This record gives sequence, structure tokens and C-alpha cells, in this order.
Amino acid sequence: MASLKEVRTRIASVKSTQQITSAMKMVAASKLRKAQTGILQLRPFAQKQKQMLQELSAGSESLDSGNYTDQRTGNRILLVVLASNRGLCGAFNSNVIKQANIIAADYGKPGKSTDLAFITIGRKATEYFSRLGYNILESHDDLFDKLSFSNTTVIAEKLMQLFRDGQYDKILFVYHQFRNAVVQKLTTEQFLPVEPPVANSQTSSVVSDFIYDPSKEEILVELIPQILRTQLYKAVLDSWASELGARMTAMSQATDNASELLKDLKLSYNKARQASITNDILEIVSGAEALKKS
Repeated sequence: MASLKEVRTRIASVKSTQQITSAMKMVAASKLRKAQTGILQLRPFAQKQKQMLQELSAGSESLDSGNYTDQRTGNRILLVVLASNRGLCGAFNSNVIKQANIIAADYGKPGKSTDLAFITIGRKATEYFSRLGYNILESHDDLFDKLSFSNTTVIAEKLMQLFRDGQYDKILFVYHQFRNAVVQKLTTEQFLPVEPPVANSQTSSVVSDFIYDPSKEEILVELIPQILRTQLYKAVLDSWASELGARMTAMSQATDNASELLKDLKLSYNKARQASITNDILEIVSGAEALKKS
């Protein structure tokens, strides 16, 4: 059995850890409220924009839409991986990295292929893929420190430029989609080219009833870049809210585990203290008996 000093030291250590995890849980919960409000307000707007974009781009092969709708057959892939700058958020980062690795395995090995490149958002992703030797075009680890639509627009413009110039045939997002504080859905989403709408009779009839003013081409040229900027901003907000939800859940579980561990340690401490007292009593009684005999 451990000595009283060892148990007291461990109890103090667990209490200190519990205070840290509890504080981190409260900080994450405070930030999550704002992040959750932001993504829940933006998501319906972004989804409707994406639907509009798909409907407008349907059958637009003959129009000059900035080449954003070109369905190319090449294998030059650009992965935009959204992770976090810090750990202590459960399996949030490992799940994103694992999914990106699965996609990367289909297009080439690190250091041997020019068909695959990364843009990382979040220090954990940057460190991991840099260590493996993958081609990282850019890293934006400070984006979450000053998260705003204008800051994400810079990245969106870069992505659109790379696609327009024909450097990449497909641009994919790998990130967590926020559902609630406990559930985050790992998502792989195609950013460019614009995916065609799902074909069904209802969709085709609705699209055919549209009357465009100004022309469809003018609308496409004006709206596509704006909608794509919004889609990236939505993905970043989703990832940010998911990270905070994952961190809050992980720290809540860590705090609960610390409470359970403290109960066991206090029980061990009381047992050790009782055994120590019993030994002291036995020594006193034995000494008294020895004095009587002498």
C-alpha cells in the first residue's frame, strides 16, 4: 500500500488537473455559444446559396462562368484540411487527419507525387503533414485567432485562382460539420468545380421556370465568386464550432474522471491512515505490555 505522503501528493496533483480541465471546459462553453450562433445563422443562407449556384450552373457549359463549373478528369487534387491549433479536444484532430490520409492515399505517396497538395488551416494539421513531407502550398494557422469573413475571403480567392489557372482539377474540404456540442460530423466536401444539382423531375421543372434578369451569364459571373467565399467561411465556422464542442465534451469527461479518481484516492488515503493509526496503537500496547513484564 502506498504511503500517506504519496497518496496526499497524488490527490493534490489530481485536484490541480481537475481545476484546469474544469476551467478549460467553461472557457470552451463560453466561446461555443458565440460560435454556435454564428454557424446556425449562416448555414441556411449558405445552403440556399449553394443550391442556387448548382441550379444556375446546370447546363451552363456554353456560358463563361469563370471555368468554375468545368468537370475535369485529371488527378491534380488540392486538399484544404481544417484542424485546430491546440489539442485536448478528444479525437477532433486525429479524425480529420485520418480522413485526409485516406484521400491522400488514393492520389500518391508523400514526396513522390506532384498531383496532390495541401492547404492547412490549424497548426495540428500543418505539423502533421509537414512532418510526413507532403506538399503544403500554404498554412493559415492564425486564422482562428482573428476569424472573420474578410480573412477567409483571402483564402477563397487563392483557391479560385488556382482552379481558374488549371493548376488543380479538384479542390476538396476536409472538416467537421457542427451538429451540436456533443456531435460533430466528419465531412469531405467538394469546393471546386461546382457540383451539378441532383437530377430529379421536381428540380428540373423548377429550374426551367426561372426567368433571368439580367442574363444567366451575368448572374453567374457575379454570384459564383461571392457564393464560393461564403462556402469557405461556412466550413471554417463549422470547424471552429466543432472544435469548441469537442473540447468542451473532452474537458467535461476529464473533469468527471478526475472526480472519480479523487474518490478512489481519498478512500485509499483513509485506509492508509487507518492502518497507520492501528500500527501506532499496536506499538503503544506492545510497549506497555513489555514494561509490565519487566
